[in-house]
Amino acid sequence: MEKDIVIDIKNIEKSFKIYNDKGHTLKERLLFFKQRNSYIKHKVLNSISIKINKGDVIGLIGKNGCGKSTLLKLMTKIIYPDKGKIEIKGKVSSLLELGAGFHPDMTGRENIYTNASIFGLTKKEIDTRLDDIINFSELGEFIDSPVRTYSSGMYMRLAFSVAINVEADILLIDEILAVGDSNFQFKCFNKIQELKEEGKTIVIVSHDLGSIEKLCNCAIWIKSGFIEKVGNPKKVIGSYLSFMENEACRNKENFKGIIKNFRTFVKGCDENSKRLTISSNQDMRIHIEYDVDVEIEDVTHEFNLFRNDGILCCSISSKNDEIFIKSINNKVNFGINLKRLNLVFGEYYLILNIIDKNEKRILDGKRILDILVDDNNMLGIMKIEHKWETD
Repeated sequence: MEKDIVIDIKNIEKSFKIYNDKGHTLKERLLFFKQRNSYIKHKVLNSISIKINKGDVIGLIGKNGCGKSTLLKLMTKIIYPDKGKIEIKGKVSSLLELGAGFHPDMTGRENIYTNASIFGLTKKEIDTRLDDIINFSELGEFIDSPVRTYSSGMYMRLAFSVAINVEADILLIDEILAVGDSNFQFKCFNKIQELKEEGKTIVIVSHDLGSIEKLCNCAIWIKSGFIEKVGNPKKVIGSYLSFMENEACRNKENFKGIIKNFRTFVKGCDENSKRLTISSNQDMRIHIEYDVDVEIEDVTHEFNLFRNDGILCCSISSKNDEIFIKSINNKVNFGINLKRLNLVFGEYYLILNIIDKNEKRILDGKRILDILVDDNNMLGIMKIEHKWETD
């Protein structure tokens, strides 16, 4: 293994058996005994090769069932590949499943000792880090209660606190940051930033594309068990979102043959790229034009603003605002002014739905604009106007 490479995945394949046995009772199982062992193989990963250098923060993205979590489990050697091999250099800490390694009848304190020992710490080492683990988890008053009484968020706090305090060289995280309240998520985000600055190697599986873009120096898109794209997180996420949008369009009857020559005009935006960079609190004007085969009236135009990770930030509907738009000489022409977009730093996109008076969608989920907000001094989704008052 090369000096800087800490994870070397070489042409691995992994399949799982899906058994055909449908018997649920003893009688059914006896009658269909010969069929009990029949199965089909479902290939989850196919010819996967990845080299991860020391200090890399890698984000694995893709649809549910594409093989992301399976790949992470292979790295931890919970399961093993059918073909190929994985070489890992350094101590590994993992957060793969909520509460994995915890015994429900043991207290939080007892589970800290058990879980940390699984990661290779001695009792003496755990003793020295116990207070740090408890303090980070914010579970002081519940630490001596059985973990079966914990909520999912409390489970996650304890698991994350243990995992980051074992001083591993490599941290593997599977979607666990999606659990817990926003304050603790922010705390975890900052801790991962610290580990990144310390030169730790981190591999994250997440559907939170915004976090992947902020934390990772490389993203890997896995599609149907194959690596579809590797590289700059912004570019890989952009390709993935475009694919998801196109797939959604294929699954719906988006264009009914009614709308033609659809055009979007945004002040300050490149007409070809449909990408706009703005500052927080900036106004934005959008102008829409399109032709129709037949005259239409009382059509609802619905604008949905999403953050890049798919979270809906705002929805504006002409119907709700009692604005009635109709075609004149088979043309529709209107504008909308968006005042003071109180968005924080990040990437967003604007979707347009067009719905006729019979609630029939004649245009569904058209992505008309990508937006970058370059104000980088706040986290979250939006800015709230506020004023500090001190004595």
